[in-house]
Amino acid sequence: MSARYRPVQWTRSKVAYDLCLGGGVALYLLLYLRWAPGLVESTLIGGAELRMRAFGTCALWMLTLILCIGPLARLDRRFLPILYNRRHFGVLTFFVAVAHLYAVLGWYTAFSPIDPWVALLGSNTDLSFLGFPFEWLGLAALVVLFAMAATSHDFWLAFLTPPVWKRLHMLVYAAYGLVIMHVTLGVLQAETNLAYAAMTGISLAAVAGLHVVAGRVEARRDAVPESDMAGWVQVARIDELEDGVGRTVTLPDGERAAVFRHGNKISALSNACAHQNGPLGEGRILDGCVTCPWHGFQYDPETGCAPAPFTEKVATYRLKRDGDRLLIDPRALPPGTRTEPVRLAEAAS
Repeated sequence: MSARYRPVQWTRSKVAYDLCLGGGVALYLLLYLRWAPGLVESTLIGGAELRMRAFGTCALWMLTLILCIGPLARLDRRFLPILYNRRHFGVLTFFVAVAHLYAVLGWYTAFSPIDPWVALLGSNTDLSFLGFPFEWLGLAALVVLFAMAATSHDFWLAFLTPPVWKRLHMLVYAAYGLVIMHVTLGVLQAETNLAYAAMTGISLAAVAGLHVVAGRVEARRDAVPESDMAGWVQVARIDELEDGVGRTVTLPDGERAAVFRHGNKISALSNACAHQNGPLGEGRILDGCVTCPWHGFQYDPETGCAPAPFTEKVATYRLKRDGDRLLIDPRALPPGTRTEPVRLAEAAS
């Protein structure tokens, strides 16, 4: 990661990610334009509507995949590389949605003497449920996607602060809901072919199903382990800790701590990365530092401080051993506080 804000910080993995992403979008559009007319030919007005639906369905699938990446990464670490550059995915989704809007304006308002935006937003004023202007819903979703795309750079993360930035980008769920309503009140009411209804149903089932499954897994992880008379919480048996791999423990206040064995020492720090609250306990020790699995931010396992010249800090926790058991004090120390690690040589004595 850079110590200064730069427009782009390219790495080989990021280039490969973006090439695959761009190639996937191009391939989808080509296949849709080639094969969709044979599936829904009776409903299509012509090439203009075909292009509208190509960009529109592509944006819906992209938004669906964006919302599926999070729970998939929680269920299987092999999906973490996809999570790494999810913001690029979101920015491209916004531009595909803009292409959909451009195609809509270019067709439906091309021969109208009225201003295109007035024609788009003022032609339908029925505020009943099934007649609600679906155009408004689509435009509202696009506004949310624009806000997320415009603040995707880490400059805005630092400027807005991580909690505010995270809340803003959680609006992706609102955008998804608006898109589903846009499709439901728009094309699905006029379309007799079941392909679009099936597409929408698959999208909803995938997003909802993965979040439910991931939520249940997280609920099991949130079970608070036993604590002793002084309130110290049991982490694990010392011989269960794998060198360089994190272990997450839920504390009585609901917070999580990340415990790492590094060589012959064991340390604990907050599970929430200072960058985007990524799960440090699911990361590894790389170059002597706890490395966040989401975006690679690093911290000294004993101090919770990022290596110079970076200045991020996370809270640390005290550890102690009780025979072959490892215990953690649930009271977090201030971010950047050095702690005394448990040493394996002492545990074996």
